[in-house]
Amino acid sequence: MSAIRLLVLGAVKQHGRAHGYQVRNDLEFWGAHEWSNAKPGSIYHALKQMAKQGLLEADEIAPSTAGGPPRVEYEITEAGRAEFLRLLRAALSTYEQQADMLSAAVGFLVDLPRAETVALLRERVRALEAYRETVVSYWTPEGGPEDFGHIGEIMNLWLHSADSGRAWTLGLIERIEGGAYVFAGEGEPFVGILPEGQENPYATGPHPGDAAMR
Repeated sequence: MSAIRLLVLGAVKQHGRAHGYQVRNDLEFWGAHEWSNAKPGSIYHALKQMAKQGLLEADEIAPSTAGGPPRVEYEITEAGRAEFLRLLRAALSTYEQQADMLSAAVGFLVDLPRAETVALLRERVRALEAYRETVVSYWTPEGGPEDFGHIGEIMNLWLHSADSGRAWTLGLIERIEGGAYVFAGEGEPFVGILPEGQENPYATGPHPGDAAMR
């Protein structure tokens, strides 16, 4: 699955209506350019592609008084909301995710009801346990990974990844069930977006496509 799709849909959804530079600014504010492929070119490409696919609605508004091309603003459609939730649920419930996809999903997990989030995370725990059993069924060295030569370290890595992923997920479930965070339907949600005009301390600087996408 693509983290950039989830990130861009989520950023537009939080704004309600946003232009490309706002979306890029938010993702950089979240540090997504460091842990995912949320680079300027990828962001603008995703906006255009998802507009073509009907997940976003694109509207041109008048150019600024300083001139330049019309600014394109985006709103998420009903199809876009469905796709956002599909990606989010899949990323939270399965174990075979890249770190960027899981990180993106954690950033939006409060968009779901608390009980549903816990249920999805419990699915992830079960999937991790099943995956670990599969690895163990093929790899059961008596003396440790050295029994398989250095290749045994690959399976050892898989086991440690499954164990650490399970431990982290169970900890998150415990915190959520203990009342942490504000989930959908519980009150005013956390929205980590930059207000219009506020300086972004994590901005990576201008990009050639910014003027056309603002």
